[in-house]
Amino acid sequence: MRLHVVGSSGTFPIPGRPASGYLIEQSSTRVWCDAGPGTFVNLPVDSYLIDAVVISHQHPDHCADLFAAFHAWTYCPDPRSGVPLYAPQEVWDSISGFLDGGQGSMLEETFDFHPVWTGDQVEIGAVSVSFVEMDHSVPTVGSRWEADDRVMFFTGDTGPTGEWRGSAQGADLLLSEASYQERGDGDYPHHLTATESGQIAREVGARKLVLTHIPPYLDASRSVHEAEVAFDRPVSLAVPGVTFDV
Repeated sequence: MRLHVVGSSGTFPIPGRPASGYLIEQSSTRVWCDAGPGTFVNLPVDSYLIDAVVISHQHPDHCADLFAAFHAWTYCPDPRSGVPLYAPQEVWDSISGFLDGGQGSMLEETFDFHPVWTGDQVEIGAVSVSFVEMDHSVPTVGSRWEADDRVMFFTGDTGPTGEWRGSAQGADLLLSEASYQERGDGDYPHHLTATESGQIAREVGARKLVLTHIPPYLDASRSVHEAEVAFDRPVSLAVPGVTFDV
Protein backbone atom coordinates (compact mmCIF):
# COMPACT_ATOMS: atom_id res chain seq x y z
CA MET A 1 0.00 0.00 0.00
CA ARG A 2 1.31 3.42 -0.94
CA LEU A 3 0.44 6.89 0.38
CA HIS A 4 0.87 9.83 -1.99
CA VAL A 5 0.73 13.25 -0.30
CA VAL A 6 -1.26 15.61 -2.51
CA GLY A 7 -1.84 18.38 0.04
CA SER A 8 -1.07 18.84 3.72
CA SER A 9 -1.54 22.50 4.65
CA GLY A 10 -3.56 23.02 7.80
CA THR A 11 -6.68 25.23 7.66
CA PHE A 12 -5.96 26.89 4.30
CA PRO A 13 -3.82 26.23 1.20
CA ILE A 14 -0.84 28.26 0.01
CA PRO A 15 0.97 28.21 -3.36
CA GLY A 16 2.62 24.83 -3.82
CA ARG A 17 0.92 23.37 -0.78
CA PRO A 18 -2.76 22.43 -1.12
CA ALA A 19 -4.88 21.68 1.92
CA SER A 20 -5.50 18.14 3.18
CA GLY A 21 -5.60 15.49 0.48
CA TYR A 22 -3.97 12.12 -0.20
CA LEU A 23 -4.01 9.32 -2.75
CA ILE A 24 -3.94 5.80 -1.32
CA GLU A 25 -2.84 3.21 -3.85
CA GLN A 26 -2.85 -0.58 -3.64
CA SER A 27 -2.29 -2.62 -6.80
CA SER A 28 -4.71 -1.05 -9.30
CA THR A 29 -6.93 0.52 -6.62
CA ARG A 30 -6.67 4.29 -6.17
CA VAL A 31 -8.61 6.21 -3.52
CA TRP A 32 -8.64 9.97 -3.02
CA CYS A 33 -8.80 10.64 0.72
CA ASP A 34 -9.86 14.18 1.71
CA ALA A 35 -10.40 16.79 -0.96
CA GLY A 36 -8.98 20.02 0.41
CA PRO A 37 -8.62 23.07 -1.87
CA GLY A 38 -5.97 22.54 -4.53
CA THR A 39 -5.85 18.76 -4.31
CA PHE A 40 -7.96 17.86 -7.36
CA VAL A 41 -5.68 19.56 -9.90
CA ASN A 42 -2.62 18.10 -8.16
CA LEU A 43 -3.69 14.46 -8.10
CA PRO A 44 -0.70 12.38 -9.27
CA VAL A 45 -2.93 10.30 -11.58
CA ASP A 46 -5.63 11.14 -14.09
CA SER A 47 -8.81 11.80 -12.11
CA TYR A 48 -10.65 9.21 -14.21
CA LEU A 49 -8.47 6.55 -12.55
CA ILE A 50 -9.81 7.41 -9.09
CA ASP A 51 -11.91 4.46 -7.91
CA ALA A 52 -13.51 6.15 -4.88
CA VAL A 53 -13.37 9.19 -2.62
CA VAL A 54 -13.21 9.18 1.20
CA ILE A 55 -13.82 12.40 3.17
CA SER A 56 -13.14 12.75 6.89
CA HIS A 57 -15.47 15.69 7.60
CA GLN A 58 -17.33 18.72 6.30
CA HIS A 59 -14.83 21.52 6.94
CA PRO A 60 -13.85 23.20 3.64
CA ASP A 61 -10.12 22.52 3.99
CA HIS A 62 -10.98 18.81 3.76
CA CYS A 63 -13.84 18.65 1.25
CA ALA A 64 -14.07 21.83 -0.88
CA ASP A 65 -12.47 20.24 -3.94
CA LEU A 66 -15.44 17.92 -4.25
CA PHE A 67 -16.86 20.87 -6.18
CA ALA A 68 -13.90 20.84 -8.58
CA ALA A 69 -14.28 17.09 -9.07
CA PHE A 70 -18.03 17.41 -9.59
CA HIS A 71 -17.61 20.03 -12.31
CA ALA A 72 -14.72 18.22 -13.99
CA TRP A 73 -16.54 14.88 -14.01
CA THR A 74 -19.99 16.26 -14.91
CA TYR A 75 -19.46 19.05 -17.45
CA CYS A 76 -17.19 17.26 -19.90
CA PRO A 77 -17.60 15.26 -23.11
CA ASP A 78 -17.25 11.97 -21.23
CA PRO A 79 -18.99 12.43 -17.86
CA ARG A 80 -18.28 10.13 -14.96
CA SER A 81 -21.15 8.69 -12.96
CA GLY A 82 -21.54 6.65 -9.81
CA VAL A 83 -18.16 7.48 -8.27
CA PRO A 84 -18.32 5.99 -4.74
CA LEU A 85 -18.08 8.66 -2.04
CA TYR A 86 -17.70 7.64 1.61
CA ALA A 87 -18.13 10.32 4.28
CA PRO A 88 -20.21 11.34 7.28
CA GLN A 89 -23.77 12.30 6.30
CA GLU A 90 -23.05 15.94 7.12
CA VAL A 91 -20.52 16.16 4.27
CA TRP A 92 -23.16 15.20 1.73
CA ASP A 93 -25.72 17.55 3.31
CA SER A 94 -23.29 20.47 3.08
CA ILE A 95 -22.19 19.79 -0.50
CA SER A 96 -25.65 19.06 -1.87
CA GLY A 97 -27.11 22.06 -0.01
CA PHE A 98 -24.68 24.34 -1.80
CA LEU A 99 -25.76 22.89 -5.17
CA ASP A 100 -29.51 22.84 -4.55
CA GLY A 101 -30.17 25.40 -7.31
CA GLY A 102 -30.69 22.72 -9.93
CA GLN A 103 -27.38 20.87 -9.76
CA GLY A 104 -28.32 18.61 -6.86
CA SER A 105 -29.69 15.87 -9.10
CA MET A 106 -26.50 15.94 -11.18
CA LEU A 107 -24.47 15.55 -7.98
CA GLU A 108 -26.42 12.38 -7.21
CA GLU A 109 -25.60 11.05 -10.66
CA THR A 110 -21.88 11.86 -10.43
CA PHE A 111 -21.36 10.51 -6.89
CA ASP A 112 -22.71 7.33 -5.35
CA PHE A 113 -22.80 8.51 -1.74
CA HIS A 114 -22.40 6.11 1.19
CA PRO A 115 -22.68 7.60 4.71
CA VAL A 116 -20.13 6.13 7.13
CA TRP A 117 -19.65 6.32 10.88
CA THR A 118 -18.06 4.44 13.75
CA GLY A 119 -17.94 0.70 13.14
CA ASP A 120 -18.55 0.88 9.41
CA GLN A 121 -16.17 -1.00 7.13
CA VAL A 122 -16.04 -0.95 3.33
CA GLU A 123 -14.08 -2.80 0.69
CA ILE A 124 -12.71 -0.55 -2.05
CA GLY A 125 -10.99 -2.73 -4.60
CA ALA A 126 -7.91 -4.18 -2.93
CA VAL A 127 -8.23 -2.06 0.22
CA SER A 128 -10.36 -2.50 3.34
CA VAL A 129 -11.29 0.75 5.10
CA SER A 130 -12.89 0.99 8.55
CA PHE A 131 -14.10 4.16 10.25
CA VAL A 132 -14.20 5.57 13.76
CA GLU A 133 -15.48 8.78 15.34
CA MET A 134 -12.78 11.35 16.10
CA ASP A 135 -12.60 14.18 18.64
CA HIS A 136 -13.52 17.19 16.51
CA SER A 137 -16.05 20.01 16.50
CA VAL A 138 -18.15 18.47 13.69
CA PRO A 139 -18.83 14.80 12.91
CA THR A 140 -15.45 13.45 11.77
CA VAL A 141 -14.20 9.98 10.97
CA GLY A 142 -10.71 8.61 11.21
CA SER A 143 -9.93 5.80 8.80
CA ARG A 144 -7.97 2.57 9.10
CA TRP A 145 -6.67 1.27 5.77
CA GLU A 146 -5.64 -2.38 5.44
CA ALA A 147 -4.12 -4.35 2.57
CA ASP A 148 -1.58 -7.18 2.33
CA ASP A 149 -1.16 -7.30 6.12
CA ARG A 150 -0.19 -3.61 6.25
CA VAL A 151 -2.12 -0.92 8.11
CA MET A 152 -2.35 2.85 7.79
CA PHE A 153 -4.44 5.03 10.08
CA PHE A 154 -5.43 8.60 9.16
CA THR A 155 -6.69 10.84 11.96
CA GLY A 156 -8.45 13.48 9.88
CA ASP A 157 -8.89 16.36 12.34
CA THR A 158 -9.04 15.42 15.99
CA GLY A 159 -8.24 16.29 19.55
CA PRO A 160 -6.56 13.82 21.90
CA THR A 161 -9.68 12.49 23.64
CA GLY A 162 -12.17 9.82 22.62
CA GLU A 163 -11.96 6.10 21.99
CA TRP A 164 -10.42 6.24 18.52
CA ARG A 165 -6.90 5.19 19.52
CA GLY A 166 -7.89 1.53 19.52
CA SER A 167 -8.50 1.78 15.79
CA ALA A 168 -4.98 3.11 15.30
CA GLN A 169 -3.39 0.28 17.29
CA GLY A 170 -0.46 -1.35 15.55
CA ALA A 171 -0.52 0.91 12.50
CA ASP A 172 2.48 0.54 10.23
CA LEU A 173 1.98 4.20 9.31
CA LEU A 174 0.10 6.78 11.38
CA LEU A 175 -0.83 9.86 9.34
CA SER A 176 -1.60 12.34 12.08
CA GLU A 177 -2.67 15.94 12.16
CA ALA A 178 -0.44 18.25 14.23
CA SER A 179 -2.10 21.64 14.19
CA TYR A 180 -0.34 23.04 17.26
CA GLN A 181 3.12 23.16 18.74
CA GLU A 182 2.02 23.88 22.27
CA ARG A 183 -1.25 23.76 24.11
CA GLY A 184 -2.12 26.73 26.31
CA ASP A 185 -5.01 27.18 28.70
CA GLY A 186 -8.23 27.84 26.79
CA ASP A 187 -6.86 26.67 23.42
CA TYR A 188 -9.23 25.00 20.97
CA PRO A 189 -9.26 21.39 22.19
CA HIS A 190 -10.19 19.57 18.98
CA HIS A 191 -6.76 19.50 17.33
CA LEU A 192 -3.49 17.81 18.29
CA THR A 193 -0.14 19.28 19.17
CA ALA A 194 2.93 17.74 17.59
CA THR A 195 3.89 16.38 21.01
CA GLU A 196 0.49 14.73 21.41
CA SER A 197 0.84 13.19 17.95
CA GLY A 198 4.16 11.68 18.98
CA GLN A 199 2.80 10.45 22.29
CA ILE A 200 -0.19 8.80 20.62
CA ALA A 201 1.98 7.17 17.95
CA ARG A 202 4.14 5.68 20.68
CA GLU A 203 1.10 4.58 22.70
CA VAL A 204 -0.56 2.73 19.79
CA GLY A 205 2.70 1.13 18.69
CA ALA A 206 2.89 2.81 15.30
CA ARG A 207 5.92 1.87 13.24
CA LYS A 208 6.07 5.17 11.37
CA LEU A 209 4.61 8.64 12.09
CA VAL A 210 3.89 11.21 9.38
CA LEU A 211 2.74 14.68 10.45
CA THR A 212 0.21 16.64 8.41
CA HIS A 213 -2.25 19.56 8.73
CA ILE A 214 0.43 21.92 10.03
CA PRO A 215 -0.67 25.54 9.39
CA PRO A 216 1.56 27.54 7.01
CA TYR A 217 2.47 30.07 9.71
CA LEU A 218 4.19 27.44 11.89
CA ASP A 219 7.75 26.18 11.49
CA ALA A 220 7.16 22.57 10.44
CA SER A 221 10.68 21.53 11.42
CA ARG A 222 9.89 22.45 15.02
CA SER A 223 6.72 20.33 14.87
CA VAL A 224 8.74 17.37 13.63
CA HIS A 225 11.29 17.83 16.43
CA GLU A 226 8.59 18.01 19.12
CA ALA A 227 6.93 14.85 17.78
CA GLU A 228 10.26 13.01 17.60
CA VAL A 229 11.01 13.76 21.25
CA ALA A 230 7.66 12.24 22.25
CA PHE A 231 7.75 9.35 19.76
CA ASP A 232 11.43 8.58 20.49
CA ARG A 233 12.21 7.82 16.84
CA PRO A 234 12.39 9.73 13.53
CA VAL A 235 9.21 11.44 12.31
CA SER A 236 8.36 12.32 8.70
CA LEU A 237 6.57 15.36 7.32
CA ALA A 238 3.74 15.16 4.79
CA VAL A 239 4.99 17.24 1.85
CA PRO A 240 3.08 17.44 -1.44
CA GLY A 241 4.64 15.11 -3.99
CA VAL A 242 6.21 12.83 -1.38
CA THR A 243 5.25 9.15 -1.33
CA PHE A 244 5.36 6.70 1.58
CA ASP A 245 5.23 2.92 1.38
CA VAL A 246 3.10 1.66 4.25
